Amino acid sequence: FQMKFISWNVNGIRACIKKGFLEFVEANNPDILCIQETKAHPEQVDLDLPIYEKYWNSAEKKGYSGTLILTKQIPLNVSLGLNILKHDKEGRVITLEYDDFFLVNVYTPNSKRDLSRLDYRFNEWNVDFLEHVMKLENVKPVIFCGDLNVAHKEIDLANPRTNKTTNSFRGNAGFTNKERQGFEDILAAGFLDTFREFSPDGGHYSWWSYRANARSRNIGWRIDYFCISSKLRPYLKQAYIQPNILGSDHCPIGIEMIWDN
Repeated sequence: FQMKFISWNVNGIRACIKKGFLEFVEANNPDILCIQETKAHPEQVDLDLPIYEKYWNSAEKKGYSGTLILTKQIPLNVSLGLNILKHDKEGRVITLEYDDFFLVNVYTPNSKRDLSRLDYRFNEWNVDFLEHVMKLENVKPVIFCGDLNVAHKEIDLANPRTNKTTNSFRGNAGFTNKERQGFEDILAAGFLDTFREFSPDGGHYSWWSYRANARSRNIGWRIDYFCISSKLRPYLKQAYIQPNILGSDHCPIGIEMIWDN
């Protein structure tokens, strides 16, 4: 059987609906769509998509963060958050269990421009999130996706040099050594960056600043990812980025899997 997965940080689901979100879903017809930064609670949103089950994890704070999964297949189990109070007020993780895999939608905390959340993210969030997916991995393979708020390597952002040398050589948020190390830890644990399985070259981004016509000039960052357990690699047929889809400062990314059983 074949499945199409899409992940998109919509930067406000209500705003994105006004900019063509429903038309995008109809045209792309994913089996599972993982959304980050909903900035809404379900009762505030009219999502007229009857073929999808909807699983929300909204932040306690209004208009902030939040995740949502739309799926055609009803999962065996659903869990919200990491089951750790200090992380779970911001609605950043949804985990669905299926027969053949776990699916995790994640919106990683931003370290903030002044890096005030970098230590929390590196020492606490990254550790606990990786532990979460490793626990799942011990049961069955894992697909996780979302806005990980990090450009892994220099080819994952348009201006690596200027982002590396500010902030007393620690780098700008999204490209600090600690954040990049966090992604290295994911790979070291046996997960694959699916996009890099197909596209080893630079110039591919998933987020652009709203300033200075960054998007039309393709001055961007690749900070949205699909990662999979290495044992799922034989079933991975495609991984792609959709930079032409507007509606948010991020664009959608996707993978296609074909299981042969």
